[in-house]
Amino acid sequence: MTDSQRTEGGAPVVRFAPSPTGYLHIGGARTALFNWLYARGRAGRMLLRIEDTDRERSTDAAIAAILDGLAWLGLDWDGDPISQFARAARHREVAEALVAAGKAYRAWDTAEELNDMRAKARAEGRFARYEGLWRDRDPAEAPAGVAPTIRIKSPMDGETVIEDAVQGRVAFPNKDLDDFVILRSDGTPTYMLAVVVDDHDMGVTHIIRGDDHLTNGGRQKILYEAAGWDVPLMAHIPLIHGPDGAKLSKRHGAMGVDAYRAMGYLPEAMRNYLARLSWSHGDAEIISTEEMVAWFGLDGIGRSAARFDFAKLENLNGHYIRAMDDDRLYQTLVAALPHLPGGDAFAAWLTPDHAAQFRAALPLLKERAKTLNDLVAGAAFLTATRPLAPDAAAAALLDDGSRALLGRLVAALAGVPDWTTATLEDAVKAFAGTEGLKLGKVAQPLRAALTGKAASPGIFDVLAILGKEESLARIGDQAKA
Repeated sequence: MTDSQRTEGGAPVVRFAPSPTGYLHIGGARTALFNWLYARGRAGRMLLRIEDTDRERSTDAAIAAILDGLAWLGLDWDGDPISQFARAARHREVAEALVAAGKAYRAWDTAEELNDMRAKARAEGRFARYEGLWRDRDPAEAPAGVAPTIRIKSPMDGETVIEDAVQGRVAFPNKDLDDFVILRSDGTPTYMLAVVVDDHDMGVTHIIRGDDHLTNGGRQKILYEAAGWDVPLMAHIPLIHGPDGAKLSKRHGAMGVDAYRAMGYLPEAMRNYLARLSWSHGDAEIISTEEMVAWFGLDGIGRSAARFDFAKLENLNGHYIRAMDDDRLYQTLVAALPHLPGGDAFAAWLTPDHAAQFRAALPLLKERAKTLNDLVAGAAFLTATRPLAPDAAAAALLDDGSRALLGRLVAALAGVPDWTTATLEDAVKAFAGTEGLKLGKVAQPLRAALTGKAASPGIFDVLAILGKEESLARIGDQAKA
């Protein structure tokens, strides 16, 4: 069944189904985004299921982190989140129904029998698979004291085929898809059963997930067909690798969404960047969320692994910062401060007077910034307290001759009546001419004195933003040092 046939007569229903055993990692975030884009572009629904059946590793904190990460990315879902663990009784009900229909059976294999089966497979150099010991055996032969599992009756020959919307035709020899367990001996469902039952009951029409689940897709199709249910269209998207092609690790960017938030990335930039990992629309690189919703389709997803590149993400984030309206950027930064390193201290500094000063500097700061953290770092010349301690590069510009020059400059600037960028530029240029110097020979030590750095926004803008009193005081501090 094609994608268009699947959605004909009804809007698609997709789902994002994370396991709450840790943070919302970058691969999961992209999967959520792809599902969200697909649903929102087709008047469909995106459901959220928390696959919390691993009770030892699933935590409330991890669930909260996943929900917070999705909310930060701007990815909403329809209805309330569904707990997979809470549906265990329904999973058992389906397993028992499959037994009653002759599609599954109880297996009383002992641990020793299963170990012998694996050892024999290893000795023969083949893949270990269950050999169907109880498939046709009389339950009356069940050994005492052994709780049975329930296993599905998989087809014994031929192949199970998935017409995957991304990977194309994928065939699994049924000899490799053995009679796998769907209900454990303690009555708990396996992942394979729980996923199929939940997707069916939730009305899921499209399963969009990582291609590490591709083999699961073959087994799950067997379950769908055994239950007599329609099989959703499957789309297994390629995984994300590092820029070197190796499996994504922390050094590549395999961190939680919360880490990217703390690094000062914008959610709209993250959405744009994640969408472009394996999906494309012509040559478009900068794509608004509205455009992504309109353009996204499974046919635009490639089969090759995507490569995560921090440099590209930073450049893209910088574009969004520069393109953002100053008022909105200011509000975005203020809202983000609780999540940024040093954000609390900056928020405490941001009194009404300082806020006005920072707002005046923002158009200059954002031209050099790639992250929100860069905006905070760029404002260090505003938050610094006198006397400034120049860094090594700035200190190298402040030799005895430069300090004497600054002393004379203080006197020249003190007489500037109208403290604006234009008048200050004229005054400094006139001073440089009087001294017989090129402008750079005055601007460099002046920048070091005003900011404590060798690089900063335009020096005349810095003078205007700091104000006359603070500027003259800082220059005077270094002239006397």
